[in-house]
Amino acid sequence: MAAFAVGGLLALSGAILQVLLRNPLADPYVLGVSGGASVAALVRPPIMLSLPAAAVDGFAALGALAACLLVFALAQGPGAWTPTRLLLTGIVVAAGAGSIVSLLLALGEETKLRGMVFWLLGDLSRVQRWPSLLALLAAAAAAGVALGRHLNVLARGPTQAASVGLDVGRLQVLLFVLTSVLTGCAVSAAGASVSSAW
Repeated sequence: MAAFAVGGLLALSGAILQVLLRNPLADPYVLGVSGGASVAALVRPPIMLSLPAAAVDGFAALGALAACLLVFALAQGPGAWTPTRLLLTGIVVAAGAGSIVSLLLALGEETKLRGMVFWLLGDLSRVQRWPSLLALLAAAAAAGVALGRHLNVLARGPTQAASVGLDVGRLQVLLFVLTSVLTGCAVSAAGASVSSAW
């Protein structure tokens, strides 16, 4: 059930990002969103201080959102961002997040290092909070169905979506926040390697 919930959260995040970027290569791992979640979950407050799972989820979601905002800020460049520029920028941010994770492991306390490494490798056998992950998946899937018509219009491009009266900016922000929360919860529950494998 934990594997189903994590896989569903990541699949839904990937589908939303593919609609937003109009590119089948877009997913939380390629865009660096899961890397940002890993970095935020590994910094001192959540895992190193052994805070509850909800705190780790919160930090991971904030890290995913920060990585998403960083990708879009860097991809902006002199003009408007393009999906190709966004994907390439995401790959750079993902590589940077991987380097930060390696640095955190190198600087981590020896007593916490084993737990950090096992968390990064990923493990679904000890996920006790799969009912809350399933509830989040059900709520996100219901929201996706409710926004289905808007997503179909947005998939044709922001210009066409705006021409039919859709508030493109607000919808994009909502979807980026949603994908960040879903990715953060999946990464904090299963670890970075399991999440990237989906």
